[in-house]
Amino acid sequence: MELIKARQLREQRMKLVTDARALVEKTEVTAEDRSNFDRMMGEADGIKADIDRLERLDAADQEHRGAPPTGRLGNLGEMKPEERQKMALRSYLINGFERMPAELRDIMVGAEKRDMGTGGGNALTGTGGGYLVPVGMASEIETAMKFYGPMVNGDIITMFDTSTGAPLPYPTSNDTTVSGEQVDENTQVSTNDITIGNVNFDAYQFSTKMIKVSRQLLQDSAFSFEAFINSRFAERLGRIVNTKATTGSGASTINGIITAATSSGVTAAGSATNSGGAETGTTTIGSDDLLDLIHSVDIVYRQGAMFMMHDTTLKVLKKVKDKYGRPLWQPGVATREPDTIEGYGYAVNNDMAAIATGVKSVLFGQLKKYMLRRVKELEILRLSERYAEFGQVAFIGFARYDGDLIDAGTHPVKYVTQA
Repeated sequence: MELIKARQLREQRMKLVTDARALVEKTEVTAEDRSNFDRMMGEADGIKADIDRLERLDAADQEHRGAPPTGRLGNLGEMKPEERQKMALRSYLINGFERMPAELRDIMVGAEKRDMGTGGGNALTGTGGGYLVPVGMASEIETAMKFYGPMVNGDIITMFDTSTGAPLPYPTSNDTTVSGEQVDENTQVSTNDITIGNVNFDAYQFSTKMIKVSRQLLQDSAFSFEAFINSRFAERLGRIVNTKATTGSGASTINGIITAATSSGVTAAGSATNSGGAETGTTTIGSDDLLDLIHSVDIVYRQGAMFMMHDTTLKVLKKVKDKYGRPLWQPGVATREPDTIEGYGYAVNNDMAAIATGVKSVLFGQLKKYMLRRVKELEILRLSERYAEFGQVAFIGFARYDGDLIDAGTHPVKYVTQA
């Protein structure tokens, strides 16, 4: 049902885009035409968001169809381990460890409990310590995070899990300048050893900040507390990790993709030399600029490559045409077909700078070469007594990440600089 409606919305969106494009392809484009173009493209963007939601809902339905209910204890033995763990976590969040049903408390005891204090004993006396979140719920939080930015989306970059946060060297090698050789009979072969380097991944800790919830809300059986925690923790972690994985300096924090990417040598000259417009490089990017950016990346990395940019930069590129009057941006028509620029997919990342003088406005290349490490241990701390006089319970989530671009000198991701 969701896919049928999504298909109808795609057709509606395509008509909007076609009508909007006709407005700016006229010989004389008026201010009203430009205003209508922006309005129609805004409606098309809103429809695209609705399409994405429907297609995500369809995917979620397929994934969770047939999952056992978690509202009652029922027969724990018939449940999958991750469902039992989720039910135990729900009970821990709502009731605290001491008030949990015995059978669920046993499940939590079987999992690891973290002392969140420092020094001798638990410095946070009365809080009940911290617990590792079951894999099932941790995965749900990570899935939700990807909608807050492309740098936490495993479909765009590469995410990998480790069970501990120990320093992890990731091997690299650049052998692109070495070729084989023709060898004559009875002639000794030459030697050219392979040089191995590495990128080191650490595990920097991030928190969700504190969330306070009234005891009445916790006790309300109609309130889905797991969904509340899932949504808030995913939103907060998604935002900070996406920001750091985009612009992080790499000094005692994540090395962001903007920091790690290489200059393409292209300084945007604007569309004046491409489509006859009056714009300059500080306000737009021309078709020649994008072609130069694309071809600055080695052809090996152009297979499956993507653009990345701020949403306002995308808005500008939707209006740009090549020298033959063909739009660079094309909407996807088929179900789950992505929109493209010059035939390549793109990701919107609002942690990148919008078009302005001197900024790195557009990335292009093999974004999968950016790797985000996550320590597969999401921890939750329940503060039972800190806000007891207010009738509130507080929660904090902790997670560890690090990220870097795997570049052995072949520069798989490059950027354009604005004039």
